[in-house]
Amino acid sequence: MQEKILIFDFGSQYTQLIARRVRELNVYCEILPYNRKPVLDASVKGIILSGSPSSVRDANAPQIDLSEMKGKWPMLGVCYGAQYLAQHYGGEVQPSKTREYGRAMLSKVDAENPLIKTLSPTSQVWMSHGDTITKAPKGYKVIASTEDVAVAAFQIEGEPTWGIQFHPEVYHSTEGKELLKNFVVTICGCKQDWTPDSFIDATVKDLQAKLGNDKVVLGLSGGVDSSVAAMLLHRAIGHNLTCIFVDMGLLRKNEFETVMKSYESMGLNVIGVRAGKKFLSDLAGVTDPEKKRKIIGRDFIEVFDEEAQKLKEVKWLAQGTIYPDVIESVSVNGPSATIKSHHNVGGLPEKMDLKIVEPLRLLFKDEVRRVGRQLNIPQEILGRHPFPGPGLGIRILGEVTEEKVRILQDADQIFIDGLKEAGLYDQVWQAGVMLLPVRSVGVMGDERTYESCVALRAVTSTDGMTADWVHLPYDFLAKVSNEIINRVKGINRVVYDISSKPPATIEWE
Repeated sequence: MQEKILIFDFGSQYTQLIARRVRELNVYCEILPYNRKPVLDASVKGIILSGSPSSVRDANAPQIDLSEMKGKWPMLGVCYGAQYLAQHYGGEVQPSKTREYGRAMLSKVDAENPLIKTLSPTSQVWMSHGDTITKAPKGYKVIASTEDVAVAAFQIEGEPTWGIQFHPEVYHSTEGKELLKNFVVTICGCKQDWTPDSFIDATVKDLQAKLGNDKVVLGLSGGVDSSVAAMLLHRAIGHNLTCIFVDMGLLRKNEFETVMKSYESMGLNVIGVRAGKKFLSDLAGVTDPEKKRKIIGRDFIEVFDEEAQKLKEVKWLAQGTIYPDVIESVSVNGPSATIKSHHNVGGLPEKMDLKIVEPLRLLFKDEVRRVGRQLNIPQEILGRHPFPGPGLGIRILGEVTEEKVRILQDADQIFIDGLKEAGLYDQVWQAGVMLLPVRSVGVMGDERTYESCVALRAVTSTDGMTADWVHLPYDFLAKVSNEIINRVKGINRVVYDISSKPPATIEWE
């Protein structure tokens, strides 16, 4: 039985970050909405109550029944969680009279308390709250303060329950990971055995037990998630897995051939389907971005289903769903209103009447890559930038044509190859080229030109929710611009997108 920490989510933007920090300690944890009744068995080693954008003083503030947990399992309340433990057990929480946002230094630290005894006496922490605990309940011992916050951390005397009014999970809390380690390892007694190897062994056994001798089909995209899912299934059921890789005619230049060779070298049973003519035909004359996405998604389902129907006795559809997608579907604000469009296989389960298997549903993206390395998946796949499900179809603004695809593929190859040659590719989270519906006047060889403009896009991010543009060297941009204009017929102008997300998005459509 895999031991775990339960994290109750009250809607904080930092909840996933708490989970990632705990996972970095090789301790498995799960995020649950605060209003979901948990299974409290021997696998649970401790409980964390997250922060929240709400105030505990609000009439409609999130409420959780702790009667079956408090005092029976080690518990750590973070920010809102700490204030909830104070407010509901006889203390007082009031609006802060001083600024309690940003960096602060701990003082009056209880050097003997197991939660903070390894921290520096003046450890830097990150505050982010509008309320503060003005009166701790009886039996609550203050174990740390800051200049402005009297109750920065407390423990309930006689029970393993702590509260902190700062965020140990963020980078600015310089010893935050040490505090979390004190809680999950020293206090909760977790063995730190949640590793890529242990995950692979456990998952392969689970897949073998679940699937038996059943046959499984999986749609490969060439990306990290589907590739790692495929290798886990391959290790579990071997030849009973069939993968389908659809070329929509909207991939990067030579990507279909390159990725197929990679998959073959990995020993996967892969069927490659060239369907570019169908996609381009159905996209003819369509300019609305959402209509293009729907056509591409519909055509993918049709092509995938047609190919899958040729296989005999398939009972399961495998998907590369990862943990953030699972969390989103059961968030405290209810199921996500929109299915993520980058999941190409959306709609397939209903159409094909197959059961779903999701080998990666417990992993964050960085954990998927760690598992992939243990599975010896080539770095050219593991290190690939994210690529939109609709492919170049949403990087060609306006109507998609075969000629525009050719122009964009050539320009994109120069940009991506240039990033790799300059040693910049791994410093960028995602990069690509947008073909704009703009033509401008230029001069080539003393002749007037009237040709297309492309925009280069390169961003840094951790999860795609927010992103910042990358400050690529001017010399590099000049070289790439020059090569694109000289080598790609149909382009005479290159611009660089310096918009962040928000307010812009990463893709232009």
